[in-house]
Amino acid sequence: MKAWTPPVPGIAEVFHAHFVDHVYPSHTHDTWTLLIVDDGAIRYDLERHEHGTLRPGVTLLPPHVPHDGRAATPEGFRKRVLYLDSSILDHRWVGAAVDRPELPDELLRERIHRLHGALSHPGDALEAESRLAFIRERLIGHLRLLPLRQADAGADVANRLRQLLDERVVEGITLREAAWTLDCHPAHLVRAFTRRFGLPPHAYLTGRRVDAARRLLLAGQPPSEVAVAVGFYDQSHLTRHFKRHLATTPGRYAALS
Repeated sequence: MKAWTPPVPGIAEVFHAHFVDHVYPSHTHDTWTLLIVDDGAIRYDLERHEHGTLRPGVTLLPPHVPHDGRAATPEGFRKRVLYLDSSILDHRWVGAAVDRPELPDELLRERIHRLHGALSHPGDALEAESRLAFIRERLIGHLRLLPLRQADAGADVANRLRQLLDERVVEGITLREAAWTLDCHPAHLVRAFTRRFGLPPHAYLTGRRVDAARRLLLAGQPPSEVAVAVGFYDQSHLTRHFKRHLATTPGRYAALS
């Protein structure tokens, strides 16, 4: 396992890993997840629909949409992931990516492979930026071929709750306060959010905190400080959720960079 934050605008994190038994819980990211599989195969659910990915395909998972992940073969899988921010792909493409997250494009995969190579060598940032520009162009070309989803007016309260959670990642919010703020019954609020995003509000908030912790750890901040900085009660609270999401401790993750 290896993870780092490269000096390349638009790439929030690079993550290389080999998993056999680890099962990702349902979670979201605030970034796009662009992954390729080098060995084995992955089975995952995205917005409650089952998908799979293996070499030589490319998988693009949109931000804020729940997904999990597990090995589809006894030998597990080896993957390389780029987490891309909204400067690379904006939110208008989310619906298209949900409808078709697998992209059977060998040229795109080769370009991503070469980008990972450039990112592995300090000093090659200009090359990496150039390769990323061509990858972005090809991704948008795929997404433009798919119809854009129409907004679901019934999901308004769920969207407003997600915005509230995003604004309060560190300090958190009680369900009672959220319901009062949004003028909605607590049970209806949880039900609407879970129906819209595929996981309950507390699980969404935990995933956002784990993502924030990853970035601070890779920046060199010690786990004890990171835990409080992202909203966990203490280091043991961070460690419990971090291991569930990434099959390693915060300290070991920090040492990967």
